[in-house]
Amino acid sequence: MQYMQYMWYALVLVVGTLIGYLLRRVIGEAKIGSAEAEAQRILDQAKKTAETKHREIVLEARDNAQKLRAEVERESRERRLELQRFERRLINKEEALDRRQESLSRKEDALARQERAISQKERELEELREAAIKELERISGLSRESAREMILQEVQETLKAETARMIRDAEDRARAEAEQKARSIIALAIQRCAADHVAENTVSVVELPNDEMKGRIIGREGRNIRTLETLTGIELIIDDTPEAVILSGFDPIRREVARLALERLVADGRIHPARIEEMVEKAQKDVESIIKQEGEQAALRLSIHGLHPELIKLLGRLRFRTSYGQNVLKHSMEVAQLAAIMASEIGADVNLAKRAGLLHDIGKAVDHEVEGSHVAIGVNLLKRYRESQGVIKAVEAHHGDVEPQTVEAFLVAAADAISAARPGARRETLEMYLKRLEKLEEIANSFEGVEKAYAIQAGREIRIMVKPERIDDLGAVTLVRDIVNKIEKELEYPGQIKVTVIRETRAVGYAK
Repeated sequence: MQYMQYMWYALVLVVGTLIGYLLRRVIGEAKIGSAEAEAQRILDQAKKTAETKHREIVLEARDNAQKLRAEVERESRERRLELQRFERRLINKEEALDRRQESLSRKEDALARQERAISQKERELEELREAAIKELERISGLSRESAREMILQEVQETLKAETARMIRDAEDRARAEAEQKARSIIALAIQRCAADHVAENTVSVVELPNDEMKGRIIGREGRNIRTLETLTGIELIIDDTPEAVILSGFDPIRREVARLALERLVADGRIHPARIEEMVEKAQKDVESIIKQEGEQAALRLSIHGLHPELIKLLGRLRFRTSYGQNVLKHSMEVAQLAAIMASEIGADVNLAKRAGLLHDIGKAVDHEVEGSHVAIGVNLLKRYRESQGVIKAVEAHHGDVEPQTVEAFLVAAADAISAARPGARRETLEMYLKRLEKLEEIANSFEGVEKAYAIQAGREIRIMVKPERIDDLGAVTLVRDIVNKIEKELEYPGQIKVTVIRETRAVGYAK
């Protein structure tokens, strides 16, 4: 039963579906027919509307085209008028330029004519000038170059005279002021650095307890004295002087070694070659120690630091060196103090002046071993041990061998002169000193053409004035060499002597 119901429901459903399909098809065809009619109507209406719009657009386009054509024609007329105006302006400017160019051409022609006229006049003037110069040369008897040289010479002479007068006035004022100031400074330095010095000779004396000791010093067949002289290089003079032996030698260090060794041998009493050798060796070590201590003490007292150890030793050697009876180490310390005092007074470098003053005679420590003057030897030593250029220049110039280049160099030279020249500093027989200077001047005056000769710098330099009409420049060079050779042959002197030949021609006039 239920199966039948299901079949019935299915049949109803199929029939309903079929009927619905047929109804929908019929309704759809009817709607399609009405839609087509409506579409055709709408299409016809659209065609009519389009035709109307087309006619309106065409009319509007024609109106716009007419307006645009009118506007373009108006702008064209305006542009054409503007171009015509611009063309007229250009034509006017071209005409103005043509007129200006024509005017300039006329002016150029006028200027050219003026230039030709001026050139002609210049040639005429030059001819007149040349004629006038020739006439002046004929009248004066001088050429153009001679007249020019004469005028220039007169101007130069006038300027030279004026300049010389101004320089002389300035030098006189400066010299007066400087001399007054220098005197004050030097007096102050001398006052603050007054010291006593002990004079020493080139001989040493050893006292003996008795005259019998002389025989023991000589020894059997002179063995002891020969040994001592060989080891020390010092000559022992044993004469009639009671209870004394004289040690003679140029080297002060060796003389001191010999003195210490002999004093110890005399005190010990055992004098034989082996003992002499032992005592000489000990004395050498002691003297070396003394030398080092003296150098260190000198640098310490002056507050000079940074000296090379070899320079310290050389300073100590100056303790045993004398110059004209003046102890060189004490002289060097005095020069350092004087230079430092003067440097402080004038605002110069105090340390540099003090250092240069202490080392200025360092060459005397080895001048008996090395050839040359103590100045040249000292400069070489300072260069070797890398001292500053300021110190080297001051040492090099302290005797006037070269021109001083620094203030400190002048101060060291002045301090050296002060220390050597003060009363009691040096001792030399006045008669011997004068004879040496006279001999020096006599040698110079013995040559032909010499007008005057002056020994200066305590005999370390001689200046010779020659007659310019007798001795020319080349002759002056030859004369210097001849004088030097004669001095070396005939004169005995310490160090070196500078020979300067001066040849000059003077023209003097007086304005009245």
